[in-house]
Amino acid sequence: MRDSVLIFGSGMMGCAIGCCAALAHNKVIMYDADSAVLQKAKKRVSDNLNELSDLGLCTMEQTEEAKKYISVSRDVTQACEQTKVVIEAVFENLEIKQNVFEMLDRLLPAAVPLLSNTSGLRITDISSRTKHPERTLTTHFWLPANLIPLVEIVIGDRSSPELAVKIKEMLISWGKAPVIVKKDLPGQLANRILQAVIREAVNIVETGLASPEDVDTAVKMGMALRFPVWGPLEHVDAAGLDLCCSVQNTVLPEISGRNNASPLFTSLIQNGSLGYKTGRGFYDWSKKDMNALVKRRNDFIVHALKKIK
Repeated sequence: MRDSVLIFGSGMMGCAIGCCAALAHNKVIMYDADSAVLQKAKKRVSDNLNELSDLGLCTMEQTEEAKKYISVSRDVTQACEQTKVVIEAVFENLEIKQNVFEMLDRLLPAAVPLLSNTSGLRITDISSRTKHPERTLTTHFWLPANLIPLVEIVIGDRSSPELAVKIKEMLISWGKAPVIVKKDLPGQLANRILQAVIREAVNIVETGLASPEDVDTAVKMGMALRFPVWGPLEHVDAAGLDLCCSVQNTVLPEISGRNNASPLFTSLIQNGSLGYKTGRGFYDWSKKDMNALVKRRNDFIVHALKKIK
């Protein structure tokens, strides 16, 4: 066994993170202020582990061993006394996270790292009420967290850069692929790239250049197939910076530079078309099977992971 990890927040993300920690032979303490959520936590972590073995990403023996490291605690003070690192995974609400960090900062020894799984909030703001902001970082796990290797480590305005390096090493030992984001900006790293892609995808549909189906096909059957082994900057080097510079000078003036959401978004929202949850967005979801789509996505992720390991 390596270290003791306290997961503060035992919902979907917290349990998936707990799965990753346990599989790396860490003692995992699950905590949640909601007793009903906490009661289900151990089973949810176990279900995440079972999914990994079912998909062939670990053995049944590894899964059963990892389950031995999982515990739940209803006493946050006692849990803080036992842990070597804390990962907060509560609702994506700044005030809630600030309250949690303020409390944990009082309860934890100053040397214990205090990490947030926030997907978009600034760790600088989350830790603003703490006395030891130097031990705070963002560690943003991507969904589904038990499958996706990426974790974004964001250094806040008062965070220790040395701590970021240590947490990166810890996450590598978990089998993750952590990246360090050196500035605490909205969107972190990967989401900034994703939002740029979405902005232009929506712009293409809005201007009548192509249908939603053709936009998604172009991404899925083209550039996305290369990304697991060939990132955008590797592509630039492979193609040649001179060529890519010329292409950018031609194409960039023609693509969207919008700094707010598209009017097409606003129009669809006003019509009650919010996507899958209302049955219609860019697609008519009565004609598409979300469960089947999620299964195909996960199966593809597993296939890719097995190939690139």
